[in-house]
Amino acid sequence: MIIEQTQNIADNFQTIDNIDTKSTKPILKWAGGKTQLIQELLKRFPENFNNYIEPFIGGGALFFHTQPSKSIIADINPELINLYTVIRDSPKDVIKILKSFDNNEDFFYEIRNWKREELSNTLQAARTLFLNKTCFNGLYRVNKKGEFNTPYGNYKNPNFVNEQGLLQASKALKNAKIVNLNYKETLEKYAQSGDLIFLDPPYLPINNNEDFKRYTKEGFTEGDHFELADYVKKLSNMGCHVILTNSNSPLVYDLYSNFDISVIKTKRFINSDANKRIGEDVIVCAPPKVGFRINSQNNTIPEQNSLFPQTRYMGSKQSLLKQISSATSSFAFDSVLDLFSGSGVVSYLFKTLGKKVISNDYMTMNSKIASALITNSKTILSDKDIELLLRKSDDVDYFVSKTFKGIYYSDSDNEFIDLVRSNISKLRNETKRDIAMCALIKSCVKKRPRGIFTYTGLRYDDGRKDLKMSFEEQFRIAVGTLNNAVFDNGKDCKALNQDSMEIKVKADLVYIDPPYYSPTSDNEYVRRYHFVEGLARNWENVEMQWETKTKKFKNYPTPFSTKIGAYEAFDKLFKRYRDSILVVSYSSNSFPTKDEMVGLMSKYKDNVDVIAIDYRYSFGNQGHKVDDNKNQVQEYIFIGY
Repeated sequence: MIIEQTQNIADNFQTIDNIDTKSTKPILKWAGGKTQLIQELLKRFPENFNNYIEPFIGGGALFFHTQPSKSIIADINPELINLYTVIRDSPKDVIKILKSFDNNEDFFYEIRNWKREELSNTLQAARTLFLNKTCFNGLYRVNKKGEFNTPYGNYKNPNFVNEQGLLQASKALKNAKIVNLNYKETLEKYAQSGDLIFLDPPYLPINNNEDFKRYTKEGFTEGDHFELADYVKKLSNMGCHVILTNSNSPLVYDLYSNFDISVIKTKRFINSDANKRIGEDVIVCAPPKVGFRINSQNNTIPEQNSLFPQTRYMGSKQSLLKQISSATSSFAFDSVLDLFSGSGVVSYLFKTLGKKVISNDYMTMNSKIASALITNSKTILSDKDIELLLRKSDDVDYFVSKTFKGIYYSDSDNEFIDLVRSNISKLRNETKRDIAMCALIKSCVKKRPRGIFTYTGLRYDDGRKDLKMSFEEQFRIAVGTLNNAVFDNGKDCKALNQDSMEIKVKADLVYIDPPYYSPTSDNEYVRRYHFVEGLARNWENVEMQWETKTKKFKNYPTPFSTKIGAYEAFDKLFKRYRDSILVVSYSSNSFPTKDEMVGLMSKYKDNVDVIAIDYRYSFGNQGHKVDDNKNQVQEYIFIGY
């Protein structure tokens, strides 16, 4: 028996790890193989993609040439999938068996008649490879029972023991997930936004004499091609990059009329008549529709994002990070300008994604956050630093204790704030001072019912744990949280504290999340956070409104405080950053409206897509409206490119 013969063959193989895979070629001769089209196909590859998926793997010429780092290859043909699986896992065993085979007609038909289901997976793989290399024209064909029925080819040197080629293929297959599924099952199970999908189905016939479609016993009919075309549209809508090949059949133009179609001249090697071996292939490109990329159930973001300090900051996008990441994942970009960084959570997201981030905000408190967590890559507060910050001192000015007595906190809490703000100046390192100020701001917000400063007293005290903890406990926790969130992404990130309408910084992608203008509610951050904003800037260069109960200071000027101002501001920003990818977060209950925003962006961008996400805001202007103030809205992500 064959198995017994292989035991005597010398086990003198190369080590797979030392095999050079740069010139890996298909291990099978395959009808419809794509070796000739590789360069044309590569021209149509996106600059970046997630998984590479090939549901009709066949000979795998494109896969073996590109060798993607993450790939899923599939086929409905069980013999083919078994071959690739065994070659990946046990190439030496297959080579041993192949070395025992003979290239003669009797042996060919003996092996062809073997019952496949009675063979081991390894012997099945060797049989498949041998028959492919020695049959007529290398044509893999089965009858309706699924039995291989191509006759003997009578070649002198069929080279069915290509040891180097098999070891190269084995190494190339190491990172691939190999599955025996039809194309529909494969796509339903694995396809996600941002994936590159190459579809190479059995071709449509060009004339009535062409009827070769039995790579499997099921065949592939004209109706299957209609169904496949529907899948291509679905994949494009999902946000996948799709490349499909087929014959230059009139039906292809009908099925894929919405996509780019190219005609490429190729040679056919399966046809026995050499005069008929010239043909034309078409390549269909179905790019992703950006507006449909969101699939938050499957999209993930780096685990580092979980370390970003939790925030109750108005308008924070902490719950939308997956959607923002997914919406931008198909674009190639290295730098990001976050114009209105706010809580800093989106800047932090892009930092975790390995981007160079320029984080800007007109509020000083937010620029401190960016300094502590975006620009900073290694500095943290030590235990010694914390001791210094909490050490009693004789040079405290007691500004908070005097100015805000009885307004927001108890006398002892005000004294704690004054002590820490005084001691912060004693830290010699600017980044450490910013971390300490961020920790103090976080403590103030945590110790304030609802986390805002638009009212006096403690009438919204609901007894939650944060309000019961002491200021020192809150401060120590905040320092620990900020320390844990510091990391280095290897990029030179920046923190700016400038007017977003005047800043002139270039970046590949510009993220715009301005105050939302609505006639039914104000969008003024200073009114809500004037106390901690004053703390961050030590109440310098602000116009105090001493007559108010809250002792707030005058709001910063912003064009987003009026409807006309918001329209003009967006137009100005879109024009300034027309050479960058534009990503805008905005709300369905704000102005400009969705259609107006698309119109504004379309003046400067060829493509504008809109993603709508159901969203609930956590802020109300009156206490009884905190959980019932029409905050169930849609959050829009506009993408201009």
